[in-house]
Parts: sequence; C-alpha cells; structure tokens
Amino acid sequence: MDMEWMAWTTPTAIFFVCIALMLAGMTVWEVMSPTVEAKGFLPMRTTRGDRLFIGLLSSAFIHLGWLAATDVSLWGAFAVSLAWIALVIRFG
Repeated sequence: MDMEWMAWTTPTAIFFVCIALMLAGMTVWEVMSPTVEAKGFLPMRTTRGDRLFIGLLSSAFIHLGWLAATDVSLWGAFAVSLAWIALVIRFG
C-alpha cells in the first residue's frame, strides 16, 4: 500500500497509537466495570466514553485556537489539553 500521500512522521504515528490505546483501554474498562450515566458540569448526562470523546474533540479546538492565537510551541496547548481531558473525564 502506497502511503506517500500522508506525512507519516513519528509524532503522527505516536498520536494514532495513543488514540488506539485509549480506545482499547476504555473498552477493557467498560467490560470490567460497565458505565453509568452521570451528570457533572457538562449540560447533559454522559458516560465515560462520551466524556472521552468530548475531551478529545475539545482538545482539537484548544490546539486550533492555540495555533490561531499564538506562535508559541504546541507543548503548551498539549499541557492545557491534558488538564482539560482529565477534568472532563473526572468531573464532566
């Protein structure tokens, strides 16, 4: 398979591996301990998977906003995103 159309760099590969590991981990967690919908600070009842999806999607917007607003390295956006995802998954 010719994959020259995409820049498969090491960071890109690490990103996709991390997403796959998160999905696998959430699947195992769900099988071991089925989730219950909960109401946190988000305006709706959510499951763990919902909160992971919301956290990942909003992290993409954090990175895009970071790129639009500043020329500083993306490591700052990464740190903010990790804190945000942890907050959403725990208290969302």
